[in-house]
Amino acid sequence: MSIMDPSNLGSLIHQKEGHLTRELLLSPGGFGLGKIPEKNLPDSTTQMVCGFCGTGCNLNIHLKEGEGICVSPTTEYPVNLGMACPKGWEALSVLQSPNRAISPLVKKSPNHWEPVDWDTALSLFTRKFKGIQQQHGADSVAFLSTGQMVTEEMAFLGALAKFGMGMKHGDGNTRQCMASAVTAYKQSFGFDSPPFTYQDLEESDVLVFVGANPCIAHPIMWERVMRNPHSPEIITVDPRKTETAMQSSLHLQIYPKSDLPLFYGIARILIEQGAIDEKYIQEHTEGFQEFADYVTAYPLERVIAETGLSQAMIEKFADLIKSGKRVSFWWTMGVNQSYQGVRTAQALINLALMTGNIGRPGTGANSITGQCNAMGSRLFSNTTNLLGGHDFLNAEHRDKVARVLSIPTEQIPDQNSWPYHKIIEGILAGKIKGLWVICTNPAHSWINQGQVRDILDRLDFLVVQDMYHDTETAKFADLILPAAGWGEKEGTFINAERRIGRVKRVKRAPGQALSDFSIFKLIAQYWGCGEMFSNWKSPEDVFQLMKQLSKGQPCDFSGVEDYTAIDEQGGIQWPFPDTETQPPAPQRRLFEDGIYPHENGRARFIFSEPSKMPEPPSDQYPFILLTGRGTASQWHTQTRTRNSDVLRKLYPERIYVEINPQDARAQSIQPNDWIMIESQRGHLKARAFITQSVQPGQLFIPMHYEETNQLTDAVFDPHSSQPSYKCCAVKVSTN
Repeated sequence: MSIMDPSNLGSLIHQKEGHLTRELLLSPGGFGLGKIPEKNLPDSTTQMVCGFCGTGCNLNIHLKEGEGICVSPTTEYPVNLGMACPKGWEALSVLQSPNRAISPLVKKSPNHWEPVDWDTALSLFTRKFKGIQQQHGADSVAFLSTGQMVTEEMAFLGALAKFGMGMKHGDGNTRQCMASAVTAYKQSFGFDSPPFTYQDLEESDVLVFVGANPCIAHPIMWERVMRNPHSPEIITVDPRKTETAMQSSLHLQIYPKSDLPLFYGIARILIEQGAIDEKYIQEHTEGFQEFADYVTAYPLERVIAETGLSQAMIEKFADLIKSGKRVSFWWTMGVNQSYQGVRTAQALINLALMTGNIGRPGTGANSITGQCNAMGSRLFSNTTNLLGGHDFLNAEHRDKVARVLSIPTEQIPDQNSWPYHKIIEGILAGKIKGLWVICTNPAHSWINQGQVRDILDRLDFLVVQDMYHDTETAKFADLILPAAGWGEKEGTFINAERRIGRVKRVKRAPGQALSDFSIFKLIAQYWGCGEMFSNWKSPEDVFQLMKQLSKGQPCDFSGVEDYTAIDEQGGIQWPFPDTETQPPAPQRRLFEDGIYPHENGRARFIFSEPSKMPEPPSDQYPFILLTGRGTASQWHTQTRTRNSDVLRKLYPERIYVEINPQDARAQSIQPNDWIMIESQRGHLKARAFITQSVQPGQLFIPMHYEETNQLTDAVFDPHSSQPSYKCCAVKVSTN
């Protein structure tokens, strides 16, 4: 069987991904370790958190003469318990790619860059950006950051750009994955507070996954589900029959973007049947009666019509929630990446609140984070939130941050940054002339790719700071700064369950590449604001500042002594204030006391009328395109995973499209045919993979391939500004 043949994709996924945990993924010989030649046997071992997804697995890094040579999963770490997915096994190999950026590069002509030294590169950086600001104003330069760097570097970048360089606008690629969950939590709870711990996956008797495919996207979390001793009911809500749906007790294969009316209808049924926790509602929430009145507009007939589900399926869903003693609700990109992602996330929060399924083992309204340090970015990137989860608009917060950092309060902006899409629009409008892109790849990942590439090409000066010189965005850069990757620098990540974990330097960065921290330190000196950061000597110095910034916040981790304490305790979940006298338990959840971060201590029921699909299918474009994860061996834009020989063998090399057999027959499409998929914005060719996984009238293309976002529509959630990647209208042709 050819691994690259899309006609064999179903069996390939079954063999390579569907049984991840028992065979390939978890066995020490499965990926990257194998048998080590005796002359290369490790002479010591250290541990640190993986740098791919937000699960936050811990890896043993086996060292030879101080350099990491191979990895194995850490057995006793409370996240992964001795497991790793293919990406974790290959974490070190991607550092050795020939595509690494090893010196600063300056564009001399189209498609031609020449290496320069750091002095030349940073002198050019400073001269160009200062010149743009002098000519067009301080807000004519912006930055786009990431959920991939260590938290200390994020904090340094945000402080340098906003406080030192006078930039008004900066956002991160977490806007693409977690913004809707962040906004939902802030509005409903009063703070961005994912309440769960991974132990809840093993303690629920009913688990509801919405727009989430953890079998593929978060396989170690799925393994935690498989360890659940309670024979749980597993419910998947997804238009596509994903690997997770195939393993579920109940798959609700809804019409795309009909999840919001479904959850309102379920709420109506539970209220009518008295299957709610009235005591919890009365003591810990507000706005329930208004919510209960609102959902009377969602009788079964309406929910059936809008979702395409049968009455029996809907009633069974409600019965399983009603009968469950420990019900947990989990969601990820299928909810967040939507034009109504915030309200959909809040519909799940409402179900958890009204049934009292929060703050107890096995419960919660739980957003599964995408990137390895999205939680760190959400708290400390200094983009749309002030450092430490503070508010740029709050004078007391600005004073506190200024005091901790020993800078004048006037250095801190009193206005919010533009979100990501406004920055892109600002370039198009000629308001932003210079852009600094750090450790992210918008020319691949941003929605409506053709437009964003045209926009990037309009900049007066584009700087890309990355560990690889050949990313899609780097091809537009005027200046490329070579950065160290995971494993080549120090710092911390914060995972999806709020656990702070360590990242360590176990390899030397190649050539002249430097850690992002060192690059920021140098830029501060060249810019002339180095004195502002004179105390920022090392990542651990910044960690101590972050502790002070978190103090008094819901995310307070001022009780974490230092990096050594994080190592010794197997990672530490926030909150852990310095008022605590004992080391924290290894698994902790929020809201056990029913007190929420709103001033009155209550959670809020928030709801609104569902919006219409911005671009529904039509006679000209009769299909709905769905996008999402492909395999457990691929990651986002494949910037790293395509640099592993092992990982590349585990997924189809060429882009493919899933199409239902009924549609394939109607279009005379055979397996492996090259077919054209076209939207109003662009087109691509893909190999046809004929499967019942997608419903008639729908297509699915993995997000990892460069071409995918040529099709997607630049539509955004009005509350979170998150792009809606998951549905747009397309047509299919065979010529």
